[in-house]
Amino acid sequence: GQSYSAAPSRQGPSAGSPAPGAPRAVPGPEQEDQECSETHMSVMWYAGQLAITYYDTEDCSVYFMPDVPDNEDLRLLQQVIGEINPRCIVTSAKQDQNIAKFLTNLTAGDTDIRKPEIVLFPNTDFGLEVSKQRILSRQFPFIPSHMTTTEKILYLSSVIPFESPLMIRALGGLLKFLDRRRVGVELEESSTAVPILAFKKFVLSEIVNMDQDTYSVLQIFKSDIHPSVYKLSSGLKEGFSLYGILNRCRCKWGGKLLRLWLTRPTRNLTELNKRLDVIHFFLQAQNHETVLTLQGCLRNIKNVPLILKRMTLSHTKVTDWQALYKTACSAVCLRDTCRSLPKTIELFQTISRVFTDDLHYIASLISKVVDFEGSISESRFTVKPNVDPTIDEKKRKLMGLSDFLTEVARKELEDLDNHIPSCCVIYIPLIGFLLSIPRLPSMVDKSDFEIEGLDFMFLSEDKLHYRSARTKELDSLLGDLHCDIRDQETLIMHQLQTKILEKSEVLNSVIEYTAHLDVLLALALMARENAYCRPSFTHRHGFHIKDGRHPLMELCAKTFVANPVNSGEATRRIKIITGPNSSGKSVYLKQVGLIVFMALIGSYVPAAEAEIGTIDGIYTRIHSRESVSVGLSTFMIDLNQVAKAVNNATERSLVLIDEFGKGTNTLDGLSLLAAVLKYWIRQGTQCPQVFVSTNFHSLMQLELLPETPLLEYLTMETHQDGDELIFFYQIKQVSELIRNGKAIKRIDDPSKGDRMEKCKSVVEKFLCLDLDDPHVDLEEFMRKEVLPSAASVM
Repeated sequence: GQSYSAAPSRQGPSAGSPAPGAPRAVPGPEQEDQECSETHMSVMWYAGQLAITYYDTEDCSVYFMPDVPDNEDLRLLQQVIGEINPRCIVTSAKQDQNIAKFLTNLTAGDTDIRKPEIVLFPNTDFGLEVSKQRILSRQFPFIPSHMTTTEKILYLSSVIPFESPLMIRALGGLLKFLDRRRVGVELEESSTAVPILAFKKFVLSEIVNMDQDTYSVLQIFKSDIHPSVYKLSSGLKEGFSLYGILNRCRCKWGGKLLRLWLTRPTRNLTELNKRLDVIHFFLQAQNHETVLTLQGCLRNIKNVPLILKRMTLSHTKVTDWQALYKTACSAVCLRDTCRSLPKTIELFQTISRVFTDDLHYIASLISKVVDFEGSISESRFTVKPNVDPTIDEKKRKLMGLSDFLTEVARKELEDLDNHIPSCCVIYIPLIGFLLSIPRLPSMVDKSDFEIEGLDFMFLSEDKLHYRSARTKELDSLLGDLHCDIRDQETLIMHQLQTKILEKSEVLNSVIEYTAHLDVLLALALMARENAYCRPSFTHRHGFHIKDGRHPLMELCAKTFVANPVNSGEATRRIKIITGPNSSGKSVYLKQVGLIVFMALIGSYVPAAEAEIGTIDGIYTRIHSRESVSVGLSTFMIDLNQVAKAVNNATERSLVLIDEFGKGTNTLDGLSLLAAVLKYWIRQGTQCPQVFVSTNFHSLMQLELLPETPLLEYLTMETHQDGDELIFFYQIKQVSELIRNGKAIKRIDDPSKGDRMEKCKSVVEKFLCLDLDDPHVDLEEFMRKEVLPSAASVM
């Protein structure tokens, strides 16, 4: 599968960190006697979400990773631990069995490698509200002492993402651990707290940094309440989102992996090009039949992990055996198909190698043993004939039992009194063979049920059931056939489960690689239907997109106007976009973000051409989200979003800002926007790629920003048709007229006196006309005299 290096990318400046460009201390000989640094990590994993915080004693900083998805194998956690190498791992004593097993395996073995100490705290120490109060009540050296409580909360909210509840809980547990262990201050007075000099966010070195606000405003995921009243309690459904339109996967695990790719956009160009190579192969016309074959096989890939889990608990259902058989057969088909495909594509080569003959063995074994028709009719596991001779013999006896019991019943009737008209011998599982006699009118009380030579058992539906000498003999000769057959078939089922579980490794590989195949097929299908192009990657900064489109908007609009995007290394890195409301500014910003994002997950993009430079993060301030987690106003949230971009964006980052500053008075909003842009302009070619849409035309007209090649002014084209404003949704460069706000000076401006003389001359000629004369042609007068004079005067 996909591998990521988990080395933390310590982006800054964060709370308490040095200013940008400050030199880092170089270790010298005098520092060799310093003690080695240690890291102490706090981990929370719940419902497929992972959150990590850790304390580094070297720089006395707390690093945090907001909530991210991680599968049950906790591979992401394993990579982070391998890179950070923590001395202690703190977690809740009340944890899921997956992470409990993971931590047990982490400390197992007799190797000389230092293993982390696992520290378990009560779950109450990781409570959300408790953790929030622990963070907000703590005194941090980097927060000025004169700050009020409200100001402190506002400051911390700009540094710590309180909207990540799992991360807040992990941070609360870490602070509890640091205070209890007194890390680094063991010999100090008890009143001395563990020093925390900064809070810093870390991201995996090959993962593009994006926060939840960015995912929300770009509409990458969107959860809606399910319209069915029966599913209201079970959760939400995916709404109109990028994930929603890209998820054309045939199996469950494909959709799950696609979601994982969307939450982990990568900068690993090798991995991205591998994905694009597979999509390119699927898009070729001569491979259409191959695509249909692969899609048909993927439909039969079932929930194998759940089936294997039921096998280990001996809870296997009849449908599980059918699903497993279909999965194994389809996996063999996928392998055989991939073996006929080019070996230059790594995914096909891997499937050909990893999907071993064990799959054929599993399918053959299930086919030979399991009687699917019999299992469905009896709602239990049954085996086919010729699997076990003992079972076959007992089933033959059971099938011929009807005729045999009829003969036994005839003999029993001969021995009964003549007043008993009929009888029959029946077989009831777990009870055995019984003689059934209809109840006579004379049989009223229980004492009337007694018949000599017979043992009364029970009365049911006006039939008396007895044991006779013959039925007892049948019990001893034939036994409880149904139970015997069930017991033996259950034993065979356990043996079959054991053999399949021994080959479970190949089944796990099937899930992993069919998910990759399914996702890439879905992306290829979307690219074919919507005329997407393959993006190319460059190590230069900036990007060039020809005829870019918004992947969601173009599905809603009858006609969508494509727009280019051009951003260079040394020029046009900061774009300021103006235009009336509803002219398409916000759509253009989101379009840029989505095209870049889609390229970073290895997908084709909605454009004619696309060249994407190095990107390490996407930061946005587009929509204001309401938050009551720490009582912030809408404008304060806007400031926090821009602060994240200012503090964390590098020359390899993309920043999208829409209408920043409109949440406060015009002067303050304009000043804030100008200050932020000037900060990035001063960075020169080290500034991020910035796209800003605004209605503050004073930004240009008052010349608040310096003239620099880094800046480019754009606008959305419109046309005034009478009282109606027509939108063209086409982006173009802003003219000097609009930028400066100055009127155009006419070069051939005639004097006022000349214009007056011309007007008087036209009036005098008109007054000399005899309007009663039928030979006077007013139209000719207008054409020859009035219109030329009017044109010259105007």
